[in-house]
Amino acid sequence: MTSFNCLTPTVVFQEVPNEISLCFSITGCKVGCKGCHSTELWSEHNGTPLSNERFISYLKRYQGLISCVVFFGGEWQAPQLVEKLIIARKFSLKTCLYSGQDHISINISQHLTYLKTGAWQAELGGLDSKNTNQVFRNMETGEKLNYLFLKESPIQHKNLPINNNNLTHNQGELHHVAA
Repeated sequence: MTSFNCLTPTVVFQEVPNEISLCFSITGCKVGCKGCHSTELWSEHNGTPLSNERFISYLKRYQGLISCVVFFGGEWQAPQLVEKLIIARKFSLKTCLYSGQDHISINISQHLTYLKTGAWQAELGGLDSKNTNQVFRNMETGEKLNYLFLKESPIQHKNLPINNNNLTHNQGELHHVAA
């Protein structure tokens, strides 16, 4: 059996909106997306084994500081991934999987709070693109949450009432009027 290897875990803030997550990047990815920014995850020999004991020690170290555990990959070793997801839930943590696959086994998904599916396609962009093929979903409600990753558009001044005598409003632009 291949070892369930991961790179050094990191605390991340944007992979799961409104959560502070401990992220485990699992090596051995078979998707191999063109333009992948994490090619070091392709070789199953990279990283170090993530035993249940080691995983628990990370969770204890960050207990009270994190609200979620994210796995970048690992679905190709479902039994080991499921063990970690169950452990994380016992620590009252939310769970998330980022996968390049379009579909994930129910054996895994039943233990997830969040799931990102879809291979990286540069021409479509990531979760912060309206054109992406990727889907970020709350697995407990079924809600698609991609909108949480979109950049907010700037305030449209034409929607704001203008009451200052030194400003005029013309076709959605603000202009200062010399006093």
